[in-house]
Amino acid sequence: MTIPPRVTLAATAHEPAVELPAIGQGTWFMGEGLAPRADEVRALQQGLERGLRLIDTAEMYGDGGAEEVVGEALTGRREEAFLVSKVYPWNAGRDTAIAACEASLRRLGTDHLDLYLLHWPGGIPLDETVEAFERLRTAGKIRRFGVSNFDVDDMDALRATPGGNDCAVNQVLYHLGSRGIEHALRPWQRRHGMPLMGYCPLAQGGRLRRRLLDHPEVQAVAAERHLTPAQLLLAWAVRPLDGARDLIAIPKAVQPDHVRDNADVLDVTLDEDALARLDAAFPAPSRKEPLDIV
Repeated sequence: MTIPPRVTLAATAHEPAVELPAIGQGTWFMGEGLAPRADEVRALQQGLERGLRLIDTAEMYGDGGAEEVVGEALTGRREEAFLVSKVYPWNAGRDTAIAACEASLRRLGTDHLDLYLLHWPGGIPLDETVEAFERLRTAGKIRRFGVSNFDVDDMDALRATPGGNDCAVNQVLYHLGSRGIEHALRPWQRRHGMPLMGYCPLAQGGRLRRRLLDHPEVQAVAAERHLTPAQLLLAWAVRPLDGARDLIAIPKAVQPDHVRDNADVLDVTLDEDALARLDAAFPAPSRKEPLDIV
């Protein structure tokens, strides 16, 4: 049996190393009435059954509605998931982060998060946020902490903060049409042994999605390998670099066929010809670019 591609979160002083499938499940726009709640719940459960163990959510998504959907999906099966949520920057203070996490836990119907992220850099000093995260860890409410939408300068500031070296991941936007992190941020994280989580791996939303999925080379490379264009983009996002995988992609899916297609990518390894052709069509940046965010 083929072992699905995995990304390792390093051991900490308090937690052993953990291996996670290179594809997880996102929940942005869930819990907002855009799709029937039962369909969203079913999709997350289907993903778990297909090996998409990591579920990513946030207090921001649907003003907590996405967390409630996740909580319903995990009823009676919490141990099957690696659960991630995120705190607003303005809720990330010494005491407010505690309250925000506890509110997320209530909506999720669980007593702990496997990973808790600062959603983006804000005005509250990092030492306050890291202190709050450590208090949450000591209390058993989170296992690890990380950040999201941090660029290299932000990561340097975090490492200079007491306890900042315990950061487990940085979650950023990443897809074939947005490769800015490859110039400086991804090399920085590889040097420090810190994986990435990539959101919007299919360039969800806007004209760029159509330009990517409808691009003649994307369509040709996908068709030759019996993949959909979306599957090709997802396989590209989680490709190994220098033989090592360091990025977990978190696409959102609600329709059963989309969940199935995402999970099937765990069995896909792109050949050198495919990678070279995609590189030629969408070259990596030659200089530092501002961090792309949504």
